[in-house]
Amino acid sequence: MNRLLLDTTVLIDLERAGGQLDSILLDEDDAAISTITVAELEVGVHLASPENRDRRRASVDAVIDNVLVIPYDIEVARRHAMLIAHTRRTGRPRGQHDLIVAATAAASGRTLVSADESAFSDLPGVVLLEA
Repeated sequence: MNRLLLDTTVLIDLERAGGQLDSILLDEDDAAISTITVAELEVGVHLASPENRDRRRASVDAVIDNVLVIPYDIEVARRHAMLIAHTRRTGRPRGQHDLIVAATAAASGRTLVSADESAFSDLPGVVLLEA
């Protein structure tokens, strides 16, 4: 069984292609998303044009209804702090939302699936699978 954490990029690419979540997962995959991914997807709903808003809402709701949403808890916060310190020490800053996603993957022992390898490469404790 693959324990996966899906990054927002994967879900947006899937929505744009008109695909379903099960089209990218194997039956035995244990997929999850972070709470910050929910926030990023919700921004897309709020910014969508009126003619696209219902479709975007349905897409976001389908994801939330079908995968585990991992909260930002103490363990994720500790990993997040470590990753912030790492990026400052190495002089390679990353987006704060990306670091929360990476921290969630590391804290939950999941492989991070992303279409944006550069946001997550070389982060300690993060196992990355490029989509």
